[in-house]
Amino acid sequence: MMLKKLLTFADRSAITISTLCVVHCLLSPIILIALPTLTSFAIFDDEHFHIWLLYAVVPISVFAIAFGYVHQRSLSVLVTALIGIIILVLAAVLGHDVFGETGEVIASVIGAALIGFGHIKNLSLRKSNYQPYQATS
Repeated sequence: MMLKKLLTFADRSAITISTLCVVHCLLSPIILIALPTLTSFAIFDDEHFHIWLLYAVVPISVFAIAFGYVHQRSLSVLVTALIGIIILVLAAVLGHDVFGETGEVIASVIGAALIGFGHIKNLSLRKSNYQPYQATS
C-alpha cells in the first residue's frame, strides 16, 4: 500500500512538472515581451529552467514508469514516457543550437506532453488494476 501511494505521488509530480514545462515554454515569450524587466529573473532563463526540470522529472519518471511497467506490463506507457524523456533531454541539451528557438519550444512541449500522457496512463492503469508486487521464490 505504501508503494502504491509513493508511485501515485511520483506520477502526479511528474505530470505537474511536465505541465510546468509546457506552461513555461508557451508563456515565457509572451510574458517577456509584455514585461521585459522580468528577464533578470533566473527562472526565465530557458536553459537553466530546462535543466532544473530535467533534474526533477527524469528520476521521478524513470522510477514511476519502471515500477508501473513491472506491475502493469504496459509497453505503450513505457515507450511513450521514454520517448518523451528523450525528446525533452535533447531539447534541453541541444536547445537553440540545433533546433532553433521555435524548434526547442516545440520539442519541449512534445516531450513534456508525452511524459505527462505516459504518467496519466500509468496512474490510470494502477488505479484500475493495482496488484502488489510479489517476489517469486
